[in-house]
Amino acid sequence: MKKILSFIVCATIATTVGTRAHAEEVTVKKGDTLWNIAKEYDVSVNDLKTWNGLSSDIIQENAKLQVAEEKTYKIAAGDTLWSIAAANNVSVGELKNWNNLQSDMIHIGKELIVSSGIKTAAANTAKTTNSLTNDAAAAKKTASENTASAQAPSSTAAAASSASAESAKELTVVATAYTAKCTGCSGITATGINLKDNPNQKVIAVDPSVIPLGSEVYVEGYGRAVAGDTGGAIKGHKIDLHVPTKEQALNWGRQTVKVQILD
Repeated sequence: MKKILSFIVCATIATTVGTRAHAEEVTVKKGDTLWNIAKEYDVSVNDLKTWNGLSSDIIQENAKLQVAEEKTYKIAAGDTLWSIAAANNVSVGELKNWNNLQSDMIHIGKELIVSSGIKTAAANTAKTTNSLTNDAAAAKKTASENTASAQAPSSTAAAASSASAESAKELTVVATAYTAKCTGCSGITATGINLKDNPNQKVIAVDPSVIPLGSEVYVEGYGRAVAGDTGGAIKGHKIDLHVPTKEQALNWGRQTVKVQILD
């Protein structure tokens, strides 16, 4: 993968910290979505959109995407691996692995990688005994807090949890794409949305017996949308995504994606 080098200014532990970002790039393959690329590289979809200047979740086949960011920190007097790790929300083991350190000794003025951008298996397995101890202690504390929370009855919390589960119903569907800019197409959806006047409107066609018309949904690789249309071929666990152009519809093709019904 090709690397791109840029410089930004950032403050972490001390007031004068030099941070540089190294961007890793991948080439979008047929069937790729922002969601599966984000999952593979352990980053968020929003990070991918920010790093690549994307205004929607639609990506083009063969496009280059920046998928990782690597940050460095210049060691100052009084710094330790532990304090640097704590300030950057990483473990001492990760710092040592990313920087090929054989001991906890560090030197003033040297630069340390403090964020690799992607978490590799090597980084995860290179934690020191201290890191493992700290992680275990944190896990124990979290488990204890969860147990205490579970033992404290709260009808309000239970109702909120139930409502959350209802609002986040998830389905796996086959998704195709369409555009309103076609010969003989009215551009008016089953719920009255004029897609020709609103070409960037995120709308999906659904089987109303599976996803109710008017529902707000989140579609993997497409984003937040409204279930505002139907289609003769859209039956069962199938959806059709509205996109502005025929080219985008062809690039989307046919994908299996997850859909969350938000309301």
